[in-house]
Amino acid sequence: MNYYRENQAAFLEGLKAWLRIPSISTLSEHKPDIRRAAEFALNELRAAGLSGELIEGEGNPLVFAEWSGAPGKPTLLLYGHYDVQPPDPLDEWKSPPFEPDVRGQDIFARGSSDDKGQTYILIKAVEGLLKTRGKLPVNVKFLIEGEEETGGEHIESYVGQKPARLKSDAAIICDTEMFAPELPTICVGLRGMVYAELLVEGANHDLHSGVYGGAAPNPMQAVAEIISALKDRDGHILIPGFYDRVVPPSPKEREAWARLPFDEREYTEKEMGARELVGEPGVPLFERLWARPTFEVHGIRGGFTGEGAKTVIPARAVAKISTRLVADQDPTEAAGQLKQAVAKACPRGVTAELKVLHSAPPSLVNPDNRFIHAAADAMSEIFGKPTVYIRSGGSIPIVAAFEQSLGIPSVMMGFGLPDDNLHAPNEKLHLPNFYRGIEAVARYLELLG
Repeated sequence: MNYYRENQAAFLEGLKAWLRIPSISTLSEHKPDIRRAAEFALNELRAAGLSGELIEGEGNPLVFAEWSGAPGKPTLLLYGHYDVQPPDPLDEWKSPPFEPDVRGQDIFARGSSDDKGQTYILIKAVEGLLKTRGKLPVNVKFLIEGEEETGGEHIESYVGQKPARLKSDAAIICDTEMFAPELPTICVGLRGMVYAELLVEGANHDLHSGVYGGAAPNPMQAVAEIISALKDRDGHILIPGFYDRVVPPSPKEREAWARLPFDEREYTEKEMGARELVGEPGVPLFERLWARPTFEVHGIRGGFTGEGAKTVIPARAVAKISTRLVADQDPTEAAGQLKQAVAKACPRGVTAELKVLHSAPPSLVNPDNRFIHAAADAMSEIFGKPTVYIRSGGSIPIVAAFEQSLGIPSVMMGFGLPDDNLHAPNEKLHLPNFYRGIEAVARYLELLG
């Protein structure tokens, strides 16, 4: 492991260079930055000793690289993404989001944990083995995308079209988190998602609320009424049929979750910065987070929100909403149930249109296979503690695609932490996890070989 210890400073500088590229996939003006971030990853992989290329298509470029000099050994597909979320609100960042800043043992920047920092772990683990030995103990293929934050359509299409080129025994994904500091963790389940835009329209132009109030339909209020009809005050989803396919966790899994080291007050007040937790009464917290579907509102736009007063009844209102799905829910069926529920809840005088922007199925991996066992052993060895198994409330759409199109399990070795502020201001990555993550992935490749 000397190479990994001796090159920590170089790894950090390389990561900083990648983090400086504002590769925001949701904003079209950052298309040039998306390409720069993809080219950076490709150059790093080539410098490590792999052959690679950019795969062009209708979406953002995919980065593909491979090394196949270990005949008879397993082939692993290493996945990550180079695109990042927008940094807003900017005034809440303590340092600029695309000027990486090391404070204490953390590096702060957009993409540091999600997912450039964790993808860089995979690249540097492979680099170290090739630089010190001239070969790898297993065969590897890298597939790094630039649309994970916007639905991942390009990569899903490519995986479906190229099963022979991507043929592997298992996938490794570093895009999840450790349950707690110093506690090596493997994630075996992810929630899926349906993300949609709800457009409600009333009159064909804004109206004076004094002249027309009491007679005119109000799309802002209609949005509130529709949303209220989809989930009750206890957090129970009211969409007909929505829970029919939900598979509850096994007693063994529930027992394992109950043993996890956890301080609910610290989670509520420090990690979330909230006053109290909400959600379905009688359902344990980890089950609410990992094994139950959700319905959330992300933003509502319409009417007048400027300084001062303007007494207007808006002509239209838009809400961004999503549902997270769990095994065995199907995103197409869930989207249909959501559309029907919106249509039924729509009040008189307005029209409501639900447009699905992107969706992904949930995934649940059977942990009882050699690829996950070897990962758990490698992480335990490097971190010095037994590896725990958890699920995640988040969504990584490609996991289901790897399962469906390639027939392979995904090993989710995450090195983020719960308080890394993903998708929020002051995103960070804990540097000891970054360095040990590189060693753990390298050890994993050794154990498999």
